[in-house]
Amino acid sequence: MTLTQRFATTCIHAGQHPDPYSGAIMTPVYFTSTYIQEGLNQHRGFEYARTRNPTRDAVEGNLAALEGADFGIAFASGLAATQAILELLSSGDHLVLGDNVYGGTFRLVDRIMTRFGLTYTQVDTSDLAALRGAIQANTKLVMLETPTNPMLGLTDIAAVRSLLGEMGTAALLAVDNTFATPFNQRPLELGADLVFHSTTKYLNGHSDSIGGVAVTNSADLSERLHFIQNAAGAILSPMESWLILRGTKTLHLRMERHNANALEIARWLEARTDLKAVYYPGLESHPQHDLGKRQMQGFSGIVSFDTGDAQRTRRMASAFKIFALAESLGGVESLICHPVSMTHGSVPEADRARLGITDSLLRLSVGVEDVHDLLEDLERALKA
Repeated sequence: MTLTQRFATTCIHAGQHPDPYSGAIMTPVYFTSTYIQEGLNQHRGFEYARTRNPTRDAVEGNLAALEGADFGIAFASGLAATQAILELLSSGDHLVLGDNVYGGTFRLVDRIMTRFGLTYTQVDTSDLAALRGAIQANTKLVMLETPTNPMLGLTDIAAVRSLLGEMGTAALLAVDNTFATPFNQRPLELGADLVFHSTTKYLNGHSDSIGGVAVTNSADLSERLHFIQNAAGAILSPMESWLILRGTKTLHLRMERHNANALEIARWLEARTDLKAVYYPGLESHPQHDLGKRQMQGFSGIVSFDTGDAQRTRRMASAFKIFALAESLGGVESLICHPVSMTHGSVPEADRARLGITDSLLRLSVGVEDVHDLLEDLERALKA
């Protein structure tokens, strides 16, 4: 889909129309479970609310447009969207999974989907040689995140698409774009078949909604995902749909501030001498900074850093006054997370160690507060 409007205008208007009954400019929250039919097989496209809801229709159209997609399918959570994509596969199929995906994605694949005959190989998807070696004759899906959580590694999406083409595989390419958002990165334009999000994060942006979405330009994939959405029933509720629509209206404004604040904080952290490492793709020292500049319009609001001292890190986690110790990310307020004990607790210890997810690592979700207040809060916590 070629957008006829620029991104900021799309954020505010795509998928939405004034209410035909009252002319209300905001999409109503349609709290209904069913719809009156004028006669047998005579309805207005709405029969039962698990299958369709006007508020959900609006947010699906909005989120699809933001990614430059023709189709959007909204789910009750990001993991519900992830599971629906995995359910495109069948018993005996093989999945290639990025080695630094969200811990919940790993848990879903490793402990649930494998019970139904799905096999998988985890690999560093930024290493094209390793990715080539992981693809098998029965590989039907390559699923990756870029940037990764929480180490902020990047994968060259266009290069992965080219590799799959060279190998002649029919495997789909699905990209989790939650960290970057479509403001910063458009994976469909780089060759992805599917893009998915936890809308809980930046798309909603206010820490008051749980949701997920998958978008695609393939009518076939859209039809199959809509079937799964309806059959399995993990639908996005009308209220959650409205909250996300409220959030995306300011996505472009919020992401500009997230990007700017995070870059300033990352540079401030990097200049210190009492930290072991700082991870942020916007830093010139990041090993994939050049790829980030080619593939992304901005580097988003997640910064991770390792103090090198687990005890110091654990003391710090409770010493902040503005950054709140909490799971999740992407809201207007700044959060701090200890991945080992929070988001990545389900990842085996050996795998965490290999990836650099140490007990001394903290992940910042940099909000849109005044950056000077955030820097002062970091200074206080580091001294603690």
